[in-house]
Amino acid sequence: MTFPNINNDQAFMWAYKFNVDGSNILDSSDISVNNSNEIQWVHVCYDATDAIEQLQSFDLDSSVIEALTADETRPRTISLNEGILMVLRGINTNHNADPEDMISVRIWFTKNFVITTRRMGRKLFSIDQIRQTFIQPNQPIDTGDFVTLLVEKLADEIGKMVDVIDEELTIFETNMIDIPQTEMRTRLATTRRQTASIRRYLAPQRDALESLNRMQAILSDENTFDLRQQTDRTMRYVEDLDLARERAIFLQEELRNKISEQQNKRMYVLSIVTAIFLPLSFLTGVFGMNVGGLPGTENGDAFLILLSTMSLLALAITGIMYWKKWV
Repeated sequence: MTFPNINNDQAFMWAYKFNVDGSNILDSSDISVNNSNEIQWVHVCYDATDAIEQLQSFDLDSSVIEALTADETRPRTISLNEGILMVLRGINTNHNADPEDMISVRIWFTKNFVITTRRMGRKLFSIDQIRQTFIQPNQPIDTGDFVTLLVEKLADEIGKMVDVIDEELTIFETNMIDIPQTEMRTRLATTRRQTASIRRYLAPQRDALESLNRMQAILSDENTFDLRQQTDRTMRYVEDLDLARERAIFLQEELRNKISEQQNKRMYVLSIVTAIFLPLSFLTGVFGMNVGGLPGTENGDAFLILLSTMSLLALAITGIMYWKKWV
């Protein structure tokens, strides 16, 4: 199978019809929501200039179109016009993109029709993976299988990102002494930001999947079982991110303690040096005054006597510090 050409200026991206016998590419003019003979999947960019017009051509209700083209969304699942609307988030794997900048994908499906929408320029790897399955024998055969596969692919990418965060924190924990402090602070801050951003959407996504599990009208028992598995995975990832956040906070506290300890050691050394040289500085200040009456000005050995006295004084002060166990 060859993929259709995609016009980046139009809302319509691609469409397929599929069943137990295989799948075929559809043109936008061949799509019909009410076709009960085969299952159809349409993928659309919701922010294209002709997005509303394109969705209206599929005979969608205005409430469905509004939900599929909303600018701001959070993961959720609702029953809408004899179908189910889902809003999910996936890891951003686009080039030079931040993984925690999760991409929103909206899915509306009935028994025989699936439509997915996303923003232009924000390709979702999980959608492309599903598209690849249409040239393989194990492709979806109904809408329940399609939705289950999409949720699984999204969870796979989230799981990879959670593993990356876990490995990064493990490196911090085992090599804290060897990693430069500036690099450590930067990487820890990045990890905490990624953890917080992903968890922000993953927690409601878990709730959205739990809501989908309770909607039995379209999904088969096998689909429901598989979705429960993916819900459990998502819940585990939320728990892993909570743990990662706690680990990152602990590591930042350890790093602050390490920096504070180093600063205290440096200040302690400076205090010792100051304590030793302060009396010596006093003596040099006194005997360096250019006034009459200073002792030793007529004695040729006065310099050696003063130098010896200062050396003995420095040794005495150092000895007292060792005796007091200050050094």
